Amino acid sequence: MDLLNTLVDKGLRRELPTREEALAVLATSDDELLDVVAAAGRVRRQWFGRRVKLNYLVNLKSGLCPEDCSYCSQRLGSKADILKYTWLKPDEASKAAAAGVAGGAKRVCLVASGRGPTDRDIARVSETIETIKEQNEGVEVCACLGLLSDGQAERLRAAGADAYNHNLNTSEGTYGDITTTHTYQDRVDTVTKAHDAGLSACSGLIAGMGESDEDLVDVVFALRALDPDSVPVNFLIPFEGTPLAKEWNLTPQRCLRILAMTRFVCPDVEVRLAGGREVHLRSMQPLALHLVNSIFLGDYLTSEGQAGQADLDMIADAGFEVEGAGTTTLPEHRADAIAAAGCGSAPVGASCGSHAESACGSHAGGGCGPCGESASAAPEQAPADQARTDLVSVRRRGAGTDLAPNA
Repeated sequence: MDLLNTLVDKGLRRELPTREEALAVLATSDDELLDVVAAAGRVRRQWFGRRVKLNYLVNLKSGLCPEDCSYCSQRLGSKADILKYTWLKPDEASKAAAAGVAGGAKRVCLVASGRGPTDRDIARVSETIETIKEQNEGVEVCACLGLLSDGQAERLRAAGADAYNHNLNTSEGTYGDITTTHTYQDRVDTVTKAHDAGLSACSGLIAGMGESDEDLVDVVFALRALDPDSVPVNFLIPFEGTPLAKEWNLTPQRCLRILAMTRFVCPDVEVRLAGGREVHLRSMQPLALHLVNSIFLGDYLTSEGQAGQADLDMIADAGFEVEGAGTTTLPEHRADAIAAAGCGSAPVGASCGSHAESACGSHAGGGCGPCGESASAAPEQAPADQARTDLVSVRRRGAGTDLAPNA
C-alpha cells in the first residue's frame, strides 16, 4: 500500500505527513487495519523498540470543579457519583504513589481538579513532589493542575517536577462546543508556560466526543506544532451524569486507526494510551501496544481500570517489556534537547498523559491526562441514544479512600 510505505518512510525520518495522508489513515477499511498497525508499528519500534513505559495516576483532589468541560465527571454540574475529597496530604499522596512505583511505574502523575492552582496550591503540591521524590528514589513526577499563571511552572520545576500535563483535548474549531469556561488558547498558553520553564511538556487529546476526522487531524497537527515530549491519547468515557453520557462513537478498529495516525504524525514522542482503553479497545488492547509506547497502570482519576497485574500480563503476552527505571524513554535526540534545556531530572525524557479524565486521567479545568474514567467490562455496540451505565466502574479504592489502590 503506497500510502503506508510513504508514512513509514516519513516516520523514520521524523518528517511530517500531509493532512491528506493523515486523513487517509483514518479512512482505511477494516480489511486494511492490520496493515496500518504493522506500518505504524515499524515507526514505533524505530524510536522506542519494544519498551512500554508505565505511568501511575494519583488524584490529589477529586470533584467539585468550577469548569464545565462536557466530557468530565468532575465538571461543574456533574451528577456522576464519583469520589469527592479535598487535597491529599503529602504523605498520603506519597503512599499512593509508592503503590504505582512498586507495580513498575516510572512516572507518577499528580492531578487535581479545578481551573488552575493558586499560589498556595503550588506550595502544597511542591511539598508533595518533594515528599514523593524523597520516598521513591528515581521516580519521575508529572503535575497536572490546570491552567498555570506566570511563575507557577518555574516553582513546580524547582520543587522537582519533571513534567507538566495539559491536554488540548480537541480541535480549536470545536473547542467551544465542549467547554465554555476557558478557551483553547488558554490551554496552548499553559503548555507553552510549562515548556518555557524547562518542564517536559505533555499534551494530548480525547477522541470520541463526536468530532470529525478533520478535527482529529487538526488537534494532532496542533500537538505536533507544540512539540510536547508526550502525547496521551484518551478515548471518551461517556460517564453517566455528564453531557456526553450518550456519546458512544468508537469501535476498537477506529481507536487503532486514531492511534496509528497519531504515531505517524508524532513518530518520536511518547504516545501514551490513556483513559478509555479498557472500554473501547477491550480485547484488542494488545494490538495498541504496537502503536503506543506508554500506558497508565491500574486505575484512573474517578474510574477503575483493569487490574494492574492484568496490564503487566498483557505487555508480556504481547511480546513487549516494561521499561526500566534506568532507561531513558525518549530517543537520544529528544533526550539531549531536554538535557540541554536543563529540564527535569536525568533520565526523564518522557511525559505524562490523560483524558478528562483521560490520561493523566482527565479532569475538568485542569485538562489533565486521562479522563479519570475507565472500565473493565466488554460492551456490545451501544445504541446511540442510550447511556451505558454498565460499562464504567467508579473508583472506590486508592487515593481518597481507606482501601488499597489498584497497581
